[in-house]
Amino acid sequence: MSKCDLAAYPVAEIFEPLRRALREEQRAVLSAPTGSGKSTVLPLALLDEPWLGGRKIIILEPRRIAAYAVASQLAANFGCEVGGTVGYRMRLERKVSAATRIEVLTEGMLTRKLQRDPELSDTALVIFDEFHERSLQADLALALTLDAAESLRDDLRILVMSATIDSAATAALLGGAPQITSTGRSYPVDIKYFPRQTDRSLSESAASLAQKAYREEKGSMLVFLPGEADIRSACEILERNITDPACDIIPLYGRLDNSLQRKAIEPPAPGRRKIVLATSIAESSLTIDGVRLVIDSGFTRIARYQLNSNLERLETLPITRDAAAQRAGRAGRTEPGCAWRMWSEHEEVRREAVRPSQMSYADLSGMVLELAAWGVSNIEELKFMEPPPAASISSARTFLQKLGALDAQYKITPHGRLIHDAGLSVRSGHLIAVANRMLMPETGIKIAALLDGVDMRRCRFDDINTMLNLLDSQLKAINSDIAA
Repeated sequence: MSKCDLAAYPVAEIFEPLRRALREEQRAVLSAPTGSGKSTVLPLALLDEPWLGGRKIIILEPRRIAAYAVASQLAANFGCEVGGTVGYRMRLERKVSAATRIEVLTEGMLTRKLQRDPELSDTALVIFDEFHERSLQADLALALTLDAAESLRDDLRILVMSATIDSAATAALLGGAPQITSTGRSYPVDIKYFPRQTDRSLSESAASLAQKAYREEKGSMLVFLPGEADIRSACEILERNITDPACDIIPLYGRLDNSLQRKAIEPPAPGRRKIVLATSIAESSLTIDGVRLVIDSGFTRIARYQLNSNLERLETLPITRDAAAQRAGRAGRTEPGCAWRMWSEHEEVRREAVRPSQMSYADLSGMVLELAAWGVSNIEELKFMEPPPAASISSARTFLQKLGALDAQYKITPHGRLIHDAGLSVRSGHLIAVANRMLMPETGIKIAALLDGVDMRRCRFDDINTMLNLLDSQLKAINSDIAA
């Protein structure tokens, strides 16, 4: 493998200003559009900085498939195999070595790393990529990293970057950090509107529009749908109606097996076209090779926390305008493309401009437990992009106290520590801790894995007994990940 020419990427224009900012100010906010090379080139340009001192650069990515894709492209650009100078670490999977100097993590992995080593003693720079997505884990990880930098590591560098970031607000959170802007490299995308027929389901409408696009346009296609069931239904329709033997129809959603997720981002074989049907997992951080067509259903699915039941409920909602722009941009990564939207131009202007942060609607019990494990009982001690909703914090504390995870002063209890150290959701961690106390650890791990969706990466069965039987092969991996 040979190294790429870093200077050939648009982001090269800000190498020097960024080096200076990190050297002198130790923090920076980078706004760089899709195709600039900010994720897959920029970290390589920092490898020779003296302040690294032999320590690592850590890059936070919002999803497993994004972490894998970024690590793979970084390694290819550097001219090494993944696991060498560039590696990755995610739940149940890691590819790192003693030689690894750039490590791509999924967000929850950084939080766990901070809890074990608050000083981040092996790390010189933490990069928060695609921060515009405002995931709960990203907000929490940034708050903990800032706390560690200000109380334990005055030499720790922090870089926050995105294509659509609110640079001013982020820079203020980082104590007045320099704001740097880079140009990008993308191709024009022709946007058309095709309002869907109300007598058809979303998956039927998307499949019909995808067939029309397949006939009229060239190249591969990315179809955005809100959830796994919609994707499966649309896949079945397309498999029945597209008879071209050179067409590959590929699903892409979070609970797919890693190898199947990676199949979606691989370039199609010569002479073949592919149709990738994906959730919002493919909105950012990914270049799906060969794609120049996007079909956008206009919907996404979120888990919204219900204060009265202490449970999350899945809701299907219209996407915001910034998310629609991100999706359309997938069609212009490697050549001119087109994006077909399943709504009208009139509906476009009525959509919300910016997606809400996950902090504003998610279950905060896991975050509150993390903060208690960090030693913080007063949330206001930490710096967040926005204050966590008081009602959600109160509800989370009450719930954790009922489980016995927090005491009356909101400090973590021994039982809460067991829940935390499981590295799963609060409910699954509680289940494992109780099962261990009842001398039924294997049963607890199986059911917890089932609840957390680990089994669904391996199967599509509806029979719970079949799922539980198939979990046996994963017990070692889960136990290993908890212990690591």
